Amino acid sequence: MMAEVDSPEGEKLDVLTALVEAYEAKHYPIDMPDPIEAIKFEMERQGLSVNDLVPMIGKSNRVYEVLTHKRGLSLNMIRNLHQSLGIPAEVLIQISTETHT
Repeated sequence: MMAEVDSPEGEKLDVLTALVEAYEAKHYPIDMPDPIEAIKFEMERQGLSVNDLVPMIGKSNRVYEVLTHKRGLSLNMIRNLHQSLGIPAEVLIQISTETHT
């Protein structure tokens, strides 16, 4: 049986959905991914190379520095990556959890 929109059953289903989502958010929160790992994930998912990131980040040596955690993301890089790869800005603005020197 399907619940019709704007019916008592549909409203009940909406309330139950909201309760389940609130319970899961409280008891089973999902952390946002590391920004660099998110970039690498999108690169793999979209079949991109370092050269594909040059327009978004800068010269290839800068891309390598970012991908190896040796350089942080600038505001312009964050904007470009968000617009070009669709990575949420809130993920990209985080401080990377991995540090390399």
